[in-house]
Amino acid sequence: MDDSSGVGASDRRLLLLDDDAALRGRLGRALEARGFQTVQVESVAQALSAVAENPPAFAVLDMRLEDGSGLCVVEALRGSRPDARIIMLTGYGNIATAVAAVKAGAVDYLSKPADADDVVNALLAAETGVAPPPPENPMSADRVRWEHIQRVYELCARNVSETARRLNMHRRTLQRILSKRAPK
Repeated sequence: MDDSSGVGASDRRLLLLDDDAALRGRLGRALEARGFQTVQVESVAQALSAVAENPPAFAVLDMRLEDGSGLCVVEALRGSRPDARIIMLTGYGNIATAVAAVKAGAVDYLSKPADADDVVNALLAAETGVAPPPPENPMSADRVRWEHIQRVYELCARNVSETARRLNMHRRTLQRILSKRAPK
């Protein structure tokens, strides 16, 4: 079989799409330290341009961005490079979006904040056909809930009433949660 048609060990180009600059930079550095050549972008438009210019062998894409959905990039990358290994990241983990990501062509779906080792294991698991092992120190359910509430709170411009409405939660309950420290 000709290795030039598949993702070879020498092709470690990776597209990293996330609108959170701090997360993108941190994850990009961690992936580069693990041997990937990353191209970091912050919008769907920039990602589509990067895919059109030089389709990468790997991609780590945020699901929700200001200018659209990372699913558009999955479809574009699948069209130009069917063998690419794509991981979707999101702060809004739910079954419907996970199913949509996998149907579009992603090989895995991880919730933010994702550890670089988890991302690399998910990217390379498709190569071996073996599922990655579960994380050594996964976040507790309380921590996942807290992270989700914080994300929605930030997206609602730190408006407690709007955040409570969107989370279908009483405003006073939300205020108590926001006043506490993050669980471990």
